Amino acid sequence: MHQGVILVILPSSMEVPSYTLINYEITEIPTTQELRQGLEKGSDQIKLDTLKKIILLTLNGQSQPDLLMPIIQSILPNKNKHLKKLLHFYWEICPKYDEQNKLKQEMILVCNAIRNDLQHPNEFIRGSTLRFLQKITDYELLEPLLPTVRTCLEHRHSYVRKNAVFAIWSIYNKFEYLVPDAAELLQAFLVAESDNNCKRNAFVALANISTPIALEYLENFRDNLLSFDELLQLSLIELIRNDKDINANRALYLNFISQLLESSHYSVKYDAAITLTVLTNNSLAVKSAAAAFINIILNVSDNNVKLIVLARLSEMLSTNPNLLDTLVLDILNVLSAPDLQVKKKVIKIILEMINSRNVDQIVDYLKNELLKTTSSQDFERNVEYRQLLIQSIHTISIKYSQVASSVVDTLMRFLGDSNNPSAVDVISFVRQVVEKFPSLRQTIIKRLFETFSDVKSGKVFRGALWIIGEYCEQTDDIKMAFEKVRLVIGSIPILAAEQKAYDEQDYQNTNEENGQEQLITTTKVLADGTYATETKVSSAEDASRLAAVKAASKPPLRGLILNGDFYTASVLASTLTKLVMRLSTNQNLEANELNSIKAEAMLIMTSIIRVGQSKFVSTQIDEDSAERILSCVQALADEAASNSFKDIFLNDTKAAYSKMIHIEEEKVKEKNIKDSKVVKVQPDDLIAFRQFKKKTVDLDTKEFELDLTRATGADELKDDFMSKLQRIVQLTGFSDTIYAEAYVNIHQFDIILDVLIVNQTGNTMQNLNIEFATLGDLKLVERPSTLTLGPHAFHNVKATVKVSSTETGVIFGNIGYDGPGAAESTNIVLNDIHVDIMDYIKPAYCNEAQFRSMWSEFEWENKVHVNTSISDLRLYLKHIMKSTNMSCLTPEASMSGECGFLSANMYARSVFGEDALANISLEKNEEGVNDGVIQGHVRIRSKTQGIALSLGDKVSVLSYSARTMSSSFKVTSTPNAPSAVGPYVQAITHSGVVYASGCIPLDPQSMTIVGEGSIEPQATQVLKNLKNVLEASGSSMQDVMKTTCLLKNMEDFVAFNKVYEGAFAPHKPARSCFEVARLPKDVLVEVEAIAAVKN
Repeated sequence: MHQGVILVILPSSMEVPSYTLINYEITEIPTTQELRQGLEKGSDQIKLDTLKKIILLTLNGQSQPDLLMPIIQSILPNKNKHLKKLLHFYWEICPKYDEQNKLKQEMILVCNAIRNDLQHPNEFIRGSTLRFLQKITDYELLEPLLPTVRTCLEHRHSYVRKNAVFAIWSIYNKFEYLVPDAAELLQAFLVAESDNNCKRNAFVALANISTPIALEYLENFRDNLLSFDELLQLSLIELIRNDKDINANRALYLNFISQLLESSHYSVKYDAAITLTVLTNNSLAVKSAAAAFINIILNVSDNNVKLIVLARLSEMLSTNPNLLDTLVLDILNVLSAPDLQVKKKVIKIILEMINSRNVDQIVDYLKNELLKTTSSQDFERNVEYRQLLIQSIHTISIKYSQVASSVVDTLMRFLGDSNNPSAVDVISFVRQVVEKFPSLRQTIIKRLFETFSDVKSGKVFRGALWIIGEYCEQTDDIKMAFEKVRLVIGSIPILAAEQKAYDEQDYQNTNEENGQEQLITTTKVLADGTYATETKVSSAEDASRLAAVKAASKPPLRGLILNGDFYTASVLASTLTKLVMRLSTNQNLEANELNSIKAEAMLIMTSIIRVGQSKFVSTQIDEDSAERILSCVQALADEAASNSFKDIFLNDTKAAYSKMIHIEEEKVKEKNIKDSKVVKVQPDDLIAFRQFKKKTVDLDTKEFELDLTRATGADELKDDFMSKLQRIVQLTGFSDTIYAEAYVNIHQFDIILDVLIVNQTGNTMQNLNIEFATLGDLKLVERPSTLTLGPHAFHNVKATVKVSSTETGVIFGNIGYDGPGAAESTNIVLNDIHVDIMDYIKPAYCNEAQFRSMWSEFEWENKVHVNTSISDLRLYLKHIMKSTNMSCLTPEASMSGECGFLSANMYARSVFGEDALANISLEKNEEGVNDGVIQGHVRIRSKTQGIALSLGDKVSVLSYSARTMSSSFKVTSTPNAPSAVGPYVQAITHSGVVYASGCIPLDPQSMTIVGEGSIEPQATQVLKNLKNVLEASGSSMQDVMKTTCLLKNMEDFVAFNKVYEGAFAPHKPARSCFEVARLPKDVLVEVEAIAAVKN
């Protein structure tokens, strides 16, 4: 027996209410006599508990008709408020009719008691009784109570009046003839009423009973709707939305909505703006709605409300492009909001609205906002906002060249920004502008020289050096570049200068520590990417002097090199090489001057290598950087190969960047074309049924219907039948007394387990209960109820699990039940259900800068080694992308061409907002070396440990399954048998067994039929081809276990059998022989075989 909470649902299309029960267990079922005694002789608390049990028994099919009169006698007169409220639940569900379908006589007493409650001096009892009447669907009960209900409309207390209004409305909906004057009654009530809640209820009821009369009431306030209460204004908007004859009253409704747009209540203003766009597509109306949205955003403090309204504004912009251009500055004012998410949403909307007419206004505003971030007291808090503004200005300037020159100077002020991401974004912008707008190159180069010494970041230095190396073409600019390099690198040779500073350190301490030794431990990165520590012994004096030298103030680029940034040093070497090579093309330059500059450049490079191998750097120079710098020295020193080097340094590098920019522009164009071709509404999309509505279309749909669609998951793509079958998990064995399996249904953040339970015995199982428990970030929110299962019966139960993060989780449990015996109890342990994190990971996209930023920020890394027999690098990459739901960020052009190496970046985001990054590095071995397998590793990084480990496990399983699948199958291909020209192979070997495809009488060399029309030569050729295939597979005719022979004419069997016997003698394998209507190429015979591989 169960106990629960009742939820009554009264659909308009149904007269009988439906009940939803939330059950829990009752240990013992009381008898009718025990219940009667509890009603008649118990205290109020006992009566309360007894009445609850009666209600639950009635809901579960035991109506207890004999207790109706005791309830009337003992409970009905009681003045306890809890009993009276519970009694209303009982009157709602108790059987009120006898066998002849007539109202029971006892219900007359009930009706009289309800009338007394409707006349009770306590207003709350009256109001509660009126609410109860809204659920009654019995004509015989409602008719005598109607006069009393009508008098409640005149009660002094508003709580009674507002419930009386809805009671009248409810009665009218069920039995219209009982209240034929309901519309006039409510109209009169509405005119005389002063309480806002009562007026709202009356208006809602009147609007549903008679819309024309409701509009007649509104006509009296046509020009004064703003005097209405907020609830009444919202009810008016709801009336407009639900009016079936909206076209006839469109002019009146537009007048109403226009007034409500000026309401002081933001909820009214929001709904009115949405409704206005539904009523008309007029440009003035759309602008008015947008202005209302902007006003809400500027005045409401709740950030969630701001984001919701901004999302609505974005939808309006997508359906009305270029119509809201005049509101750009108003939308920009929303940037004054303190929340960063709101700022990001505003910037996104602005970038969609920008055009050649308003681009200057937008850029000027963004420039002012950018300058504010430097003068603000909350400088550090504005770091992300500053980076967002720089990226936005970058995007706009590249798209609209007329503003590029005006923003370059402003942005280049931030090259020396201590916030590294902002400065990197600026140098990226400058590099793209220099490439795309040649007219600005000279100005940018000069400005870059001015800010060169202010740069603090290695990434910014690398970008600036690349720009100088590629676009400094004038002799004066090249000489200026060398001066700036000298300024930021300091005196050279670097090692000699540092050694001199070290020697000049004056230490004359005579304390005891001077002669002591100390251990110095440093961290090194090994060749495989792992970390190791190196410890060396040094005297305290040497350590102190070295520390003082390292702590001394140094020029910025020199400091980076001494701190171990040799990647930037290699870029410096490449830049100096380009400048010298470009300078050598100047015929007017004297040889001595050219040689002097060349010698200086080579000295800088060699000094970097020497200092990188000394004790003055934090980490020793890596092999790649040293080799790169030496190659630059060689390029300058080798006069014979200077032309080929010049072509590489001066042309190829710039061409590669130009190509990259072109690819990015093409991707943007393709995306814009794709977006513009999206057809949002087809000409025949006339009726907006929710079930058939397109998911990408924002039709004029009621908001509550959209919310219902989203909440129930109806807007999600449904799995096909085969996908559902893959989600079925077997929980118990076929030989267990109970067979159980679960369908795992993923719905947003919930996992719903639909469990089928089958009793496989001839006994009744009592108190059968499924207990589930979880591991990981899973929480069981709904447990299956206890039940009784008959012999060979089955039942479905459901359990709901809440998922809170993208981590591998496990659901486990057991089934327990009581057998026929009193002390017999059985437990069956269930198989574990593993949650697949791929259901919560979706492909996403980010740019290279964002990827690198997250890669350096995320602390959790999982490195998975790859060893697979898949021979195609790109095929394996696609296999990983498909299986892990990750997108590839590396451009397709970067992976084009044939090469034995592949490196790519991948990115995905979970539905919980967690980012997952992956870098895949693969190498394909040569044919004949490890059978040409692919080896390498996949590095996965994330902010949390769980997603890194879970994705790593997924990649490991994929690599292992691909390796075992491909390595356990061996394909046979021999030229001594006819080639496999279709989707099949000659033979395949697995676990020591050869499976040979059917052979027909084709000559392997000419691929023509042998012995046209004659069975003997065709049979001979068939068995010869089969023999060659088996031998190529490591088997023979004597190892054949089973053959299948297909003959076009069974009359050829005797002749075929003679050839067959000679081919296999003395061996006799198992055989099947069939006559078929037709064989490939109209041959007379075909034979396939299964054979064992020779030991």
